[in-house]
Amino acid sequence: MRLMSRRAAAIVLTSEEQSTLDAWARGRTIAARLVQRAQIIRMAAQGILSQDIAEELDVSRPTVQLWRQRFLALRLAGLEKDAPRPGRVPRISPEKVRAVVEATLHTKPPDATQWSTRTMAKVQGLSEASVRRIWKQHNLKPHLTKTFKLSRDPRFIEKLQDIVGLYMNPPEKALVLCMDEKSQIQALDRTQPGLPMKPGRCGTFTHDYKRHGTTTLFAALNILDGKVIGDCMPRHRHQEFIRFLKKIDQETPARLNLHIIVDNYSAHKHARVRSWLNDILASTCTSLQHQARGAIWLNGGSATSPRSASDVAAFTTSRH
Repeated sequence: MRLMSRRAAAIVLTSEEQSTLDAWARGRTIAARLVQRAQIIRMAAQGILSQDIAEELDVSRPTVQLWRQRFLALRLAGLEKDAPRPGRVPRISPEKVRAVVEATLHTKPPDATQWSTRTMAKVQGLSEASVRRIWKQHNLKPHLTKTFKLSRDPRFIEKLQDIVGLYMNPPEKALVLCMDEKSQIQALDRTQPGLPMKPGRCGTFTHDYKRHGTTTLFAALNILDGKVIGDCMPRHRHQEFIRFLKKIDQETPARLNLHIIVDNYSAHKHARVRSWLNDILASTCTSLQHQARGAIWLNGGSATSPRSASDVAAFTTSRH
């Protein structure tokens, strides 16, 4: 004769829960553990005792009780995912992790400029993989450095406000251009024509090359529409700078006043440049706005400067 036992709390299912559990219990592509949990809750909702459910499904009684309680607390969501487990005890103590972080931030190895995973592991008595995980967890990268530049221009704030003001709120009937030069660009050509790419083989070109001198790229970026006025010249002097200013004057509408943002290169401040600007002021208002020293990031035209002769060819072809 079966002994009387305390009955578990009754489970009452909604129609949506009943249909979902039926689908899970009959599913062929659903995980076996979810099928088993659905069967437990379906039988429990019918009033079957936990011991009878355990015998029918060949599981232990504590297992049946566990999923009954999880369903009563979390409903269907409690059956889909297992409860979080504490996991194993970490082999590396928090004190050791703190020691690795402190050594990485505030010390240097005696025979190197920065720590590596191997040198740190040797000093701290850990494996290289452990040091790598600690660094990744704390986003430490001893091998990387970043440079910074602080402007020492005494009029930095004033120039900053003027240039940003031209960017954000230019005067009426005005055109703002960001100008920059890229000098000493090597014009190189390969000694023989290269072979084009074909299936199974990449494109090729000869290792040696011949020089065709150097060139200087002058470019002015229109911040309103992104168009660029560009030209290549053999040298980088005030004479070439005046030639480019004349080119800008020819290719921009005469009714607009020009505000050209330039750096502090000596050619931009030459006496002949100032004289030419004074002469042209009689017909149109053209002014040079010099950026602060050590603040090239104020000039939006610097980002358009190419880095090689091939970039120059692509740049001048696309802009003319």
